[in-house]
Amino acid sequence: MKDAAQLAPLVTGLAFALAFVFGFVANRVSFCTMGAIADVANFGDWRRMRMWLLAIAVAIAGAAALQDGGWVDLSKSIYMGGSVPWLSHVVGGAFFGFGMTLASGCGSKSLIRVGGGNLKSLVVLIVLGITAYMTLKGLFAPWRASGLDPWRIDLASLGGKTSDLPTLAAAGLGASARWLVPAIAAGAIAAFVFASRDFRAAREMIVGGVVIGALVVAGWYVSGHLGYLAEDPATLEEKFVATNSGRLESFSFVAPAAYLLELLMMWTDTTRVLTFGIAATLGVIAGSAAYALLSRSFRWESFANAEDVANHMAGAAMMGFGGVTALGCTIGQGITGVSTLAVGSIVSLAAIIAGSVAAIRYQTWRLDRMA
Repeated sequence: MKDAAQLAPLVTGLAFALAFVFGFVANRVSFCTMGAIADVANFGDWRRMRMWLLAIAVAIAGAAALQDGGWVDLSKSIYMGGSVPWLSHVVGGAFFGFGMTLASGCGSKSLIRVGGGNLKSLVVLIVLGITAYMTLKGLFAPWRASGLDPWRIDLASLGGKTSDLPTLAAAGLGASARWLVPAIAAGAIAAFVFASRDFRAAREMIVGGVVIGALVVAGWYVSGHLGYLAEDPATLEEKFVATNSGRLESFSFVAPAAYLLELLMMWTDTTRVLTFGIAATLGVIAGSAAYALLSRSFRWESFANAEDVANHMAGAAMMGFGGVTALGCTIGQGITGVSTLAVGSIVSLAAIIAGSVAAIRYQTWRLDRMA
């Protein structure tokens, strides 16, 4: 029988490898949620948005296949609790969306840019990590825990133990809804994505969307299947090895950035260990750097002026607070969380998009006034 110490290197090693591919591919195809929203809002260009939606469709289909096949139990993730903290999702998502626009990209895009030599994104990542840690365990934690999290909707009372759409539908329509709802959702999104002739011609974007979505599914498998112990010999309880949440995880980059800083600052504390999220964070930077070096696109970039510094730091702080409060970022909630079709993840995603659009409108208004 394997124990946690034996499985931890496997889980973290595979997390790094998968994230390396994530960073390499995302850099190659310019995968960026903020950029996708800005393209639509400013130019009416839906191609990058369709690539992001394609990743979501693939992740929904893959996660449902893993769940139906008995490979993982997504109900044990952080996204599917029966009680939904709707105000945390709305406020956190809006903060994150506004912040990622000020900071020129979300958490994953910041990691990708760090790998490409962008020093602005390094500052963003550090401030994001510090603020995320303050929201997890520091100054902002009581505000979040007592001011936002108590506002909840109990969806478990509708007939299921979890708050995901398949379970809620199954309570009223029967067990077949557990696979029918993800199939309809993934199919509808894919149909919208490929309805565009321009996108169908963008083969690189199609590959990028499929790969990113598949990597999220692979993350679920690594954490929820390979890293799962039904009975840990040390505690005689079930355990998901090498995860900060103590549950199965896939890609998310806000709280892991905080835990990465904690690990680096408390390296000699043996209770701080490498986890799935930390390994994935480092893997994205490494993969992006590999592509930047191979393509000769690596270059050092810095801030233009003091206002640029202020905008990026403010945006990073908003992302750190919002990402923890909403339980994820554009990847952690927008793809990983939504792959479970959890109601809270869908609310967070909508709030992130709304926050980003609001920030884009604010920036446009400010530029017009300056002109």
